[in-house]
Amino acid sequence: MNANIEQWKNGIKDGIPICLGYFAVSFTFGIMAKNAGLTPFQAVLMSVTNLTSAGQFAALGLIGVSSTYMEMAVTQFILNLRYCLMSCSISQKLDSQKSFMHRFLVACGVTDEIFGVSVCKSGTLNPFYNYGLMSAAIPGWTLGTLFGVVSGSILPERIISALSIAIYGMFLAIIFPPARGNKLLACIILLSMVMSFFFTKVSAFAHVSAGFKIIILTVLIAGLAAVLFPIKEEAEDETTDFVDCGTPVLEKGGAE
Repeated sequence: MNANIEQWKNGIKDGIPICLGYFAVSFTFGIMAKNAGLTPFQAVLMSVTNLTSAGQFAALGLIGVSSTYMEMAVTQFILNLRYCLMSCSISQKLDSQKSFMHRFLVACGVTDEIFGVSVCKSGTLNPFYNYGLMSAAIPGWTLGTLFGVVSGSILPERIISALSIAIYGMFLAIIFPPARGNKLLACIILLSMVMSFFFTKVSAFAHVSAGFKIIILTVLIAGLAAVLFPIKEEAEDETTDFVDCGTPVLEKGGAE
């Protein structure tokens, strides 16, 4: 029991940076939720039960254009499908003796950042460490949403407009660094922007709802990229060996 408590405390400590980052992003989400007509209770409930920035921001866009429940469900499924793979990966790091309930609860709290911290943890992963990460991250995301919704009611319109574009800055910060070092990824991102603009201007797609446009573009572009430019895992295995999450070490000797 003492070991579990210690792991939980370590998780909270490592989750503080995630908490602070989530607070800043969810603050913007709260403002946009207020502009979309959600009440503080509805916005906070969405953050507590979803904990996914891309999915929640996409949901606001779908709510704004009165999309159907089916469109929203399919969109959320596609946007958040990556969490299934992350959960499977983390599950492999857990002790094989851990119960299904521990695996279920850990999977429920998986986000991009929590996954990144968890997989970099050396040795067998204690689920209470993940509970600690969740104990820090979820309140940060939820409180940021609450403060954003409340601030949207009292802050001047100019400040709200300025804060509302912060999420786009976050998305740019996510895609620019990897795109600079990967020409293929940069081309795919550019193609996504062009096709998204194309869908809004072509009359043939005028009657296609915003939700299904997102679904079509996501499946089409990601599918084409996976088929035409698959990642060759064999080549990676022959050249590098990764120790924890640090610098790759060349097996055949030589400095980087």
